[in-house]
Amino acid sequence: MATTKVYIVYYSMYGHVEKLAEEIKKGVGSVEGVEVKLWQVPETLSEDVLVKMSAPTKSDVPTITPGELAEADGILFGFPTRFGMMCSQFKAFLDATGGLWRTQELAGKPAGIFYSTGSQGGGQETTPLTAITQLAHHGMLFVPIGYTFGAGMFEMEKVKGGSPYGAGTFAGDGSRQPSELELELAFHQGKYFAGIAKKLKGIA
Repeated sequence: MATTKVYIVYYSMYGHVEKLAEEIKKGVGSVEGVEVKLWQVPETLSEDVLVKMSAPTKSDVPTITPGELAEADGILFGFPTRFGMMCSQFKAFLDATGGLWRTQELAGKPAGIFYSTGSQGGGQETTPLTAITQLAHHGMLFVPIGYTFGAGMFEMEKVKGGSPYGAGTFAGDGSRQPSELELELAFHQGKYFAGIAKKLKGIA
């Protein structure tokens, strides 16, 4: 059987989404026959602005171009929220996929979403929910995690990001990093998504 290729495409200003992406990659990679690659979307802010925002230097994860999305059998998109929706950097990247939309090259490909927010009421559900419109216009198949994470989805004693839409974390003032439980959810999403992408690849 041919190898299933999964891309994890994200934007991360302070590292929270990147941390989730790295854990999701481990989950995807745990599924036999699935190849996984991390990508960043292009930065739209100038270096001067990033310095003023105290943003750390970007990692060496390669930057993706819109056309490269077509090479993947499945794609997981990750981004921080801005007022309950995806950040402008990621929206700008998706706005540049018009060529793929015209040819419907992404139609039928499975897609998942993961994210970070600054607070508990800051968009853990609205951010992925509003992002689904992007997938719908491309004809992609949204793959939520639902409640497949089991008891971890019902944790009430600890602060925990994520929802049935996908893995998530809370950044707070920026100092809070993804918790062990949030990372476990991210790993689960990667593994769960890879399994579905592999099945779809097998029947295509």
